[in-house]
Parts: sequence; structure tokens; C-alpha cells
Amino acid sequence: MKIAVLLSRVPYPLEKGDKLRAFNQIKELSQRHEIYLYALNDKKIHPQAVSILSSYCKQIHIMDIGKWSVMVNMLQFFLRKKPMQCGYFYNARWNRYFQAQMDALQPDVIYAQLIRTAEYVRYRSEKKVLDYQDVFSKGMYRMMKRAKGPKAWVYKSEYKRLQRYEAQIFNDFDYKTIITQVDRDLIQHPMSNKIVVVPNGVDTQYFTPMKAEKKYDIIFTGNMSYLPNIYACEYLVKEILPQLQKRMPDIHVALCGVTPSSRVLALKSECVEVTGWVDDIREYYAKSKLFVAPMELGTGLQNKLLEAMSMGLPCITSPLASEPIKAVSNQEILVCNSVLGYVDAIYTLLHDQQQYQTISEKANVFVKQHYNWVETTKILEHLFECCCQDNMEKKSKNK
Repeated sequence: MKIAVLLSRVPYPLEKGDKLRAFNQIKELSQRHEIYLYALNDKKIHPQAVSILSSYCKQIHIMDIGKWSVMVNMLQFFLRKKPMQCGYFYNARWNRYFQAQMDALQPDVIYAQLIRTAEYVRYRSEKKVLDYQDVFSKGMYRMMKRAKGPKAWVYKSEYKRLQRYEAQIFNDFDYKTIITQVDRDLIQHPMSNKIVVVPNGVDTQYFTPMKAEKKYDIIFTGNMSYLPNIYACEYLVKEILPQLQKRMPDIHVALCGVTPSSRVLALKSECVEVTGWVDDIREYYAKSKLFVAPMELGTGLQNKLLEAMSMGLPCITSPLASEPIKAVSNQEILVCNSVLGYVDAIYTLLHDQQQYQTISEKANVFVKQHYNWVETTKILEHLFECCCQDNMEKKSKNK
């Protein structure tokens, strides 16, 4: 098959969830199909990105969007009552380029990741698959509930636009995918149950238990400029840590991830290290005793939890983050919904070696059984095959 893949970001380096998902799906699909990658880009490209992606893609087209284009198109989309974040990634010049490319390529299927790319694809006649991935409207709703003043109004407006747009584009695509059933049920469309769940995976050969001297009691990782992660860092350091220090004065925390915001940097102290980008996140997982992710915002599946579990690191998280994973609480993961709950869970695991070891081993086994990129990408590949079958049947009827 000739598969045209349209992304809102260049899928390397893998510091964000959408990049990680796209990269691994492309990697698996490239073993049997021709991949033509079209990626929008709003920042400096990693020097190794093209060479690494070239191993899996027959062609790579990077479409740069500038700040002026972003501002103009966000305003245009606002006036059209469409989501502003879709306007952020839309560019009329690149749209013309993409349409010409598709006319020439005539792919068997177009795979568009995230609703941000839908405007480029939704009106084409080829078979099309949209990866909702997450429900952006729900994430915006949660941020709206925490915001105040003018920001709350902006979030409310964007929430309504996103919710409406997620439903509007549903019928423009032949097949739709999403990461979790939890998110699928939040799409406001009467046929949302037709969206196919394609979970994320973990490279369990890469993220495997490693021996290292423990430097940190707690680690939290992620894109540290992403608002849900910022809130989680602040909750961990400002709410949980002070109560925990009453029982364990010498506890140490690592906040590990790319582009830490000023709010995250402000959390740095003698007992809290903010690392910024690291070349190999596995080293920090290995040097840590527990992974704690008190997520109260965001949607979708938390890859950081899966990576930590794959490395045998016991994880403690919120109901919001644990529900999509479907791990068994108190066996494969610990779930908390209060400051005291987190404090008790952290203290217990750090002092009960038997429970620590049990959760560590079961978490590792759970991820290997349920979150494998090879198996999850097969679900997506089957949809592409259905597209090809539909094309063949259509041609046969027209003869």
C-alpha cells in the first residue's frame, strides 16, 4: 500500500505523545508498506530527524509554518467558529501543496493524525483515516474549569469549538481511531462507538529494567511546558511533598522532561531537581525508586506511565490517568485521589519491600502483555486494508 501520513509535527525527537505514536506506527507500517510523510513544522528541526525518519519513509515532506501565518489563520478560524488550534496548524499555501501532492501520488489511503490536520484532508476523495488520538475538547474543558478571568472565556470558547468540530468532521473520514475507550465515549457524535480503539505501545526491549544506584525517591517525566504536566508538577511539589517530608525529611524528587516552563523551574530546590531535556530518560527511571504522576488535567493515555511500568518502576497516579490504562489497582499500579492518599502510598511503597517488588514485577508483565507497538499497529493496518478492499470493490462496480 501507498500510505500518505499527515502530521501536525515532525515525529522526532520523541518528547511528545503524538510524536511517539506516529513514529512507532510509521516504523511498524514501513516494514510492509510505502510511507509518504507530510509533517507540518513550527520550530527548528532536530538535526537527526530527517535521516532517522528516512529509514522508514519513502518520501518526507516538511511544511514549515511561520508566526505570521499562525496569527492570521488562528484569527480566520476564530471568525469561522472553528478551533483556533486547528487554525494554528493550517496554511493555505501548504494546503495547495498537499492537494497537488495527493493528486500526483494517488495514495491508497491518507492517514491524518489529530483533528489539527483534518482541514487538509477532509474533502479529498481518497479513503481517509483520522486518528483523533485524544478528545481535545475534554482537555480544554478541564483547563477551562481551572482558569479565571479572560483566560477562562478563551478556554470556554475553544472548548465549544472543539466539541462541535470533533463531531462535524466525523463523517468526512472513512475510519476513525482513538487511543482509549474512555476518550472514544467522550466524542459527541451518535456513531462514536464506531471509532476504533488503537492503543499506544511501549518498546519493551528498550524500556526494560536496569540496575543503577538510586538517587531519587520520586520521579515525574513529560513535556514540562504542557499545562497538565505543569499542574501535576506543582501538585506534587507544593501539596504532596511538604506532607511527605514530615515523615521522610530527606526525600528527593526529579522532574525530568523537555522545555520546563518558568512555573516548573520555580519548583527547583535542594530536594527537587528540574533536569530539562535528557539524552536517555531510562537512566533517570533507573536511578529512581517510584514514578508518581498526580494528573488532574489532560486526556488520552499517559505514555510516561507505560514506560515507567515497563522498566519495573512502581507507579502511583490519579484515577484520571489510570482509567485508560486498565491496570489493576493495588496490584499493577496504585491509584490515589487526595494528598494524604499519595503520601500514604509513597511512604508504604518505600518501606514495604515485598509490596514494592510485587507491583514492580506485575507492572512490567502487564505492559508487555497489553501495550506492544507491533500488535497495536496491526489494528491500524487492518483499517488500511479495509480501505484498499473498499477501493477494489468500488472499481469493480464501476467496470
